[in-house]
Amino acid sequence: MPAPVIAGVDGSPESLAAAEWAAREAERRDRPLRLIHALDWHPARPDGEPVDATRRRSALRALRRAEERIHGAVPAAHVTDEQMEGPATAALLKAAERAALLVLGSRGLTGLAGFLVGSVALGVVGQATGPVVLVRAEEDAADEHLPAEGGGASTRTGHRDVVLALDVKDPCDEVIEFAFEAARLRRARLRAVHVWQSPPAFGLGPGDIALVDDPCRAEEWQGFVSAVLQVWRDKYSDVEVLQTVVREKPSTALVRAASGASLLVVGRHLTGRPAIVRTGPVTHAAIRHVGCPVAVVPHH
Repeated sequence: MPAPVIAGVDGSPESLAAAEWAAREAERRDRPLRLIHALDWHPARPDGEPVDATRRRSALRALRRAEERIHGAVPAAHVTDEQMEGPATAALLKAAERAALLVLGSRGLTGLAGFLVGSVALGVVGQATGPVVLVRAEEDAADEHLPAEGGGASTRTGHRDVVLALDVKDPCDEVIEFAFEAARLRRARLRAVHVWQSPPAFGLGPGDIALVDDPCRAEEWQGFVSAVLQVWRDKYSDVEVLQTVVREKPSTALVRAASGASLLVVGRHLTGRPAIVRTGPVTHAAIRHVGCPVAVVPHH
């Protein structure tokens, strides 16, 4: 049986939006969908003591609400659920080990403020060894699609771009492939964005003075991006690719690039020390300030 798409559910509006997004993604990937509710231990009780019936009933209600929303949006979805005991972060990380993709909710804020990311979501994103997608509470199916002819929301139009945050100095196959596959599944355009900054003049030697010529540097970075993406263009020949090179602060450039996107894909370096929660400054800024769903893909 293929690995499922798993959504963490706690009854909150953001987790319900995440469950619905996960159902659409599971359908696109032709994978089963599994809902997980973490039954956190009460701090006053010793670890391992059974969770009381009241909390189990509350968990069951949260799962049923999520299933009702899913079947309203994706009637053919095949959904199973599970209640896991233990701290929420640990339970979700354990569930993620057997998932093709883990989807979590984040409370959406207005305007460009993007996500208000809770400690559980940050803990999971910072330690998971597989892809994690964060979905804001206000996300719905129409947000993935281009506006209708009259400018209104629609689910019948094509999908918005998938945006890939690409670092050509350290290109990672896992991150690039995830983005291309996401674009292929949506029949969407992939927009690969590489951000660069001019080196400080005091750090250049006499022979390096040409490096301060920004137009030449931009053209050079475009060449690097083309070289990195060529093998993936060949593999995913049906995906239209737009490559963008921007001289700007990375977090600012990504927030702007992801405006109006259906998905932003960013990478996260695996530290080799599972207990350390680390997302990196660019990824951390993206998951806090980008309005569309954000896929964080770990890599070595």
